[in-house]
Amino acid sequence: MSAHVLIVEDEEDIARLVARTLEKENFRSSIAGSLAEAQDILSRQEPDLIILDLMLPDGDGLELCKALRFREGKEIPVVVLTAKGDEVDRILGFEMGADDYIVKPFSPRELLLRVKAILRRVQKPPEPVKTLKFGPLEIDPNKIEVRVEGKTIKLTRTEFNLLLALVEAKGKVLSREILLDKVWGYTFEGYARTVDTHIRRLRKKLGPAAELVETVWGIGYRFRC
Repeated sequence: MSAHVLIVEDEEDIARLVARTLEKENFRSSIAGSLAEAQDILSRQEPDLIILDLMLPDGDGLELCKALRFREGKEIPVVVLTAKGDEVDRILGFEMGADDYIVKPFSPRELLLRVKAILRRVQKPPEPVKTLKFGPLEIDPNKIEVRVEGKTIKLTRTEFNLLLALVEAKGKVLSREILLDKVWGYTFEGYARTVDTHIRRLRKKLGPAAELVETVWGIGYRFRC
């Protein structure tokens, strides 16, 4: 069955454009013009991905992002699609759990590529491997789980994949562009800062194990094995 995408967007023309773009690629789509409508749809079915505007008539879309983080059931990836393009807005969006962030005006083709990349990433079954241990840090790729000093750390799927990509490089420095390709599945000029934002969030969550993720100035990042 084709993937189902929930479009939460109060501008009808944009919502229809996004829906047509997705449906041409055989995605199924639903449209919600408000947070209330989105919550109603979510109470009846779980989409495979949500495309979310932030400025909605009945509140901030980030409230839905935040609610999804604590919601029971499968993890639903979120692509923020908004006119709010300041760096602080991007950072806040990622901190609230967004998997990607696209600023209006946008390219429908780019949006489609990113949706496909995210769905490939979350739908690909992990290959069974042993739990990885590095000092206080334990990574269980089978359960998609991370523990620091025995305590489970809540990471988004993107944060987990970013950490795993660095670990699998076995001490090799990875540029931001390579990480974009490996973790997000695309490379677009001007989006390397997305990697920096996720690295900051990842380090904050890792706490005592944060020093294992090293910055190599002018090049990128590496994991200290």
